[in-house]
Amino acid sequence: MTATPVKGPAAYFPSIEKKYGRPVAEWKDLIRTSPLTRHMELVAWLKTEHGLGHGHANALVAHTLAESAGA
Repeated sequence: MTATPVKGPAAYFPSIEKKYGRPVAEWKDLIRTSPLTRHMELVAWLKTEHGLGHGHANALVAHTLAESAGA
């Protein structure tokens, strides 16, 4: 039996943890506690304040906001 490959934003998580040295849960906590609420504002904030690349920031924000919305 073969494991199903991870798709969507979560597919980026292993490389995010490896590249930036923080667990995904920590990034999600930062996003949830940020005063910002809009997707692109959060992406820009992660890029400028924390040095994430656009794709990584976008994946974290998309996944976190989807969880918060109960998806």
